Amino acid sequence: MSNMQLLQLIESVLGKGKSTSGNNIAFFSPFVSHYKPKLEIDINTNHNGENPWHCWISDKKGRSISSLFKQLNLGKDKFEQLNRILESSKYRVNIKQDVKHVTLTLPEEYRPLWISKKTPDYKNAMHYLSGRGITIFDILKYRIGYCEAGRYSGKIIIPSYDVNGQLNYFVSRAFYKSDSQKHKNPDVSKDIIGFDMTINWSQPIVLCEGAFDAIAVKRNAIPLFGKIIQPALQKKIIEKRVKDIYICLDADAIKKALDIAEKFMGEGLNVYLIELQNQDASEVGFKKINEIINNTNVLTFERLMQIKLGMLWI
Repeated sequence: MSNMQLLQLIESVLGKGKSTSGNNIAFFSPFVSHYKPKLEIDINTNHNGENPWHCWISDKKGRSISSLFKQLNLGKDKFEQLNRILESSKYRVNIKQDVKHVTLTLPEEYRPLWISKKTPDYKNAMHYLSGRGITIFDILKYRIGYCEAGRYSGKIIIPSYDVNGQLNYFVSRAFYKSDSQKHKNPDVSKDIIGFDMTINWSQPIVLCEGAFDAIAVKRNAIPLFGKIIQPALQKKIIEKRVKDIYICLDADAIKKALDIAEKFMGEGLNVYLIELQNQDASEVGFKKINEIINNTNVLTFERLMQIKLGMLWI
């Protein structure tokens, strides 16, 4: 996997490189004096975590950048930078999962909530959403509906669409307190990009746990539909080189939030950690959550370590 950070680190040691064949970059050899760049390094990290290199004059060679750095007797700081980059490379790999691919459709009984009806279910569904701060504009933007019958009877339906407008997931939430099953989601992979159709990748993004959290933030928010980030989303963030990432998970998911933050920081992206206390984003509401977001400073490695150390005493 091509890694610009890895190339920048190598160039800080060997000087400016020159592209040759494939993913190889040629450098002037530190082992012998020659008028041409004869040390070639493959900066495409393979699935075994290797970057083969070879000096064609001295015949020194190896399978990893670490072995090259050892040959050059570099300081500890270079090895630490290298380890961070290689760890984030592992994170970038789109792990293949044995998932049964099915064509997802909305429940047959799904009805759009922007079309008014006089039924009790419609009124109760709208009352529930109003109590959660959801407006008619949110209902239209996210195509929110509900079901009066069937498997999802008595539940709000919030669909998610990919960049091409194809349904890639949906969540349901009971709008009657008497319903013992508050959530019922489709039995399909969550390795998708939530609300992808609404996202502008050239702008800062906000990662949230659930659909209601993302709707509360409103602006470029992506629901994880859980507490971990899936391969498809992490891959797209890195490919799009999203400059600013706000991580807004619930307080009980702080460790997972820090893991996500550390990986993206290793990619050279600006990460902002929204430290919520006893409420999630949907409970805080649009106005307050955006005030918190606007007043959050970029997360530094020093602050990251401080939070991690503080968690040891909890």
